[in-house]
Amino acid sequence: MTEDESAPSPAERRARTTGARMSALARLPVFFALQGRRVALAGGSEAAAWKAELLSAAGAEVVVFAPEPCEDLAALAAAPPAGPIRLVARGWTPDDLAGAALAIGAIEDDAEGERFARAARDRGVPVNVVDKPAFCDFAFGAIVNRSPLVVGISTDGAAPVFGQAVRAKIEAVIPQGFRRWAEAARGWRPAVAALALSHQGRRRFWERFTEAALETPEAGPSPELREDLLARAEAERVEAPRGSVALVGAGPGDPELLTLKAVRVLQSADVVLYDDLVAPAVLDVARREAKKMLVGKTGYKPSCKQDDINALMVSLAKQGKRVVRLKGGDPMVFGRAGEEISAARAAGIPVEVVPGISAAQGAASRLAVSLTHRDHARRLQFITAHARDGKLPRDLDWQALADPAATTVVYMPQRTWGELAERAMAAGLDPHVPALAVFSATRPEEFRVVATVSTLKDKLDTAVADKSAAGKAVGPCLILFGHAMGEAAVFAAEVGDEAQAARG
Repeated sequence: MTEDESAPSPAERRARTTGARMSALARLPVFFALQGRRVALAGGSEAAAWKAELLSAAGAEVVVFAPEPCEDLAALAAAPPAGPIRLVARGWTPDDLAGAALAIGAIEDDAEGERFARAARDRGVPVNVVDKPAFCDFAFGAIVNRSPLVVGISTDGAAPVFGQAVRAKIEAVIPQGFRRWAEAARGWRPAVAALALSHQGRRRFWERFTEAALETPEAGPSPELREDLLARAEAERVEAPRGSVALVGAGPGDPELLTLKAVRVLQSADVVLYDDLVAPAVLDVARREAKKMLVGKTGYKPSCKQDDINALMVSLAKQGKRVVRLKGGDPMVFGRAGEEISAARAAGIPVEVVPGISAAQGAASRLAVSLTHRDHARRLQFITAHARDGKLPRDLDWQALADPAATTVVYMPQRTWGELAERAMAAGLDPHVPALAVFSATRPEEFRVVATVSTLKDKLDTAVADKSAAGKAVGPCLILFGHAMGEAAVFAAEVGDEAQAARG
């Protein structure tokens, strides 16, 4: 990389790298390498037997100190899963813990448990006293075993049964065949290392490997696949890094509404350029190592210019990075996707689009109302109430907006809704048509303002003022109006009688 390429571009300097960091962890998930290492285990109960089996399965040399070991322990010592289990028919002593990789105590008495933990710590040995969190340096979580693929689950001791339920869910979705793929990955690693690939080259190899594993988990990796992936990696090794751009729909906010493809693309990103409208929980799905840069694009606040975003996106992709342009809702619905696709193509950069759940779909799902109710709406139309100059667009079709058989979804409506409603009513829109404003659709902080076309502006202004006075952000807004909205339970409960009386 040249000096010019490594220096941040003007667009990069104008963009803001997110200050978000990983949220607090109750426990640090780590995996001990115990093959051939000694672990001291005190106690002869069934709890001790379970820990001995687990430790032996990990390859540890388990030394059990127990005056009267239970039958399970004796049977395990006779036929251990992997590492040897040796029974010592006496109680433990502090010197027994010296030099151990881990010290495990299956000890009922609190005083003895505390003494065991103190003796281990005095000798620099990580300690666990079964079912006594106060004496533990680490915890045993629930395990999903597809070794060498191993998943550990912890609730920090708060809800072991809940942890077991989560384990059962994960067991159900991780194919048994992943064990073979993980074993193949370990076996193929030396051949991949011998290619002396760049970091990006190695990542591309393992992403292709992973894609094949996800497509055919039970088939297992074949010698032909190995040769094909290695050959592709070798062919690309001498090429300049080739970046790409993916426009990804983040959906309206709820991360569970992300598509599977959106999750996959986010988890392979090098850089994520995201808008203010993207919910923080969606960003958490992206690869941890990916650089996340806030590029603004919020309706009425200071933000990056579109040309700057295009330049930044192209500059990063030219450096060989996989750039994800993450947009709220669907990128092809009022997301300025066309300008960004054109910029990428003009620079010769591969570009793909991953659709998302639109804000309108998300809002309708939470309202449990059909946008195209066959008794009320034969047409669905999306409009934006925000032109380039921040004002109401001049070319709106007012006759279409007044159509009594249409459902209309208005994006970016807050500052121009009053004018839009007045002009639509002047064109013939019934002032009593149901209208709903939805803020932060599908997010925990979602709230709605329910009214009619003629009364929504005043209610909207009041609701926003109340939120602001309480120091609460209102989030992105969407307005939906049309007779189909009258089917929403919230409308019937809050405005139905008023609208019926006005119409009658």
